[in-house]
Formats: sequence, structure tokens, C-alpha cells
Amino acid sequence: MKLDTKRLIIIPLTYNQLTKYIQVDGSLEKELEVNFFPRNVPPELADAFIKTIFPAVANEKNNYFFSTLWTIILKKKNVMAGDLCFKGAPNEKGEIEIGYGTYDLFKGNGYMTEAILAIAKWAFEQQDICAIVAETDSSNIPSHRVLEKSGFKKYLYIENMIWWRLDKN
Repeated sequence: MKLDTKRLIIIPLTYNQLTKYIQVDGSLEKELEVNFFPRNVPPELADAFIKTIFPAVANEKNNYFFSTLWTIILKKKNVMAGDLCFKGAPNEKGEIEIGYGTYDLFKGNGYMTEAILAIAKWAFEQQDICAIVAETDSSNIPSHRVLEKSGFKKYLYIENMIWWRLDKN
């Protein structure tokens, strides 16, 4: 399974690929047949791997696509440039939360907007999904721009966090 856009290929990682992702030793890039580009795993993502992603992907009762990390590959350079994930299955209202990050060298090129539009299209083709939500720090202006360009609207403010929403249709 992969999503294909004009400039990107977006692939949901298997459990074995996730273990290679966190090792940051080039083994995932070799398996995906992409060029190695030095990257790091931020502490909050490493923590999410241990507490959430690994257990969720290992649980066969979960929908794998809503539990794993999806990697973003630039077609032109054949390198990984960022990641997206859903934070679990849709809730009882049909809402699903998305998280994302672009590697520093690739920020500011519209790649994440393109990736979010592709994964949102895919998500809305799935049963029971009515809306995609995202949470950003109120000071994270680049992330706000990505969400705005992807059609998300602000709908909730809690302390220094802004919640965004993209409704189906």
C-alpha cells in the first residue's frame, strides 16, 4: 500500500520497518530502496514509539493504518523527508487525529501540505471517518500554515494549544 502524489510517495510502515526506523542506521532506507539521508528521531517521537506506536501496531485488533507511522519519500531525490501518523482509530463521532513532521532540510517546500492532502483523501475514503483533527502549539506558525493550506479550520483553543478540523466533504 502506498499513496502517490505529484512529488511524493507515502508509505505506511510495518512493525519491522518501524524497528528499523527508530534505529536510524540506514537499514530502513535500504529496505525501502531510498537514498540514506541523516535524520534523527526527536525525543517526543521516540517516546510515542515506545508508549503508543509499537504496542498499537503489534495489536492485531487495531487497524494497522491508523496505528503506524507513514513515511514521506521525495520522488525527485529518492529520500525520506518527513512522517505522518494517525493517533489511533476514529472516535465515536468519526473523528481521527493526525500528527506530522518534516525533516529540517525539507521544510518550507509544501511537502507536508501535499502529504496531508493525500492522506486526508485516503482517510475520507475509509468507513466511519467524518473529520480529521490536529493539535498545534499556538506559536507553531509553519504548522498553522500547513493546516490552513490543507483546508483545516481552527475550532478550539486550550491554553497554548490550537485544535484544527477538516470535515469530510
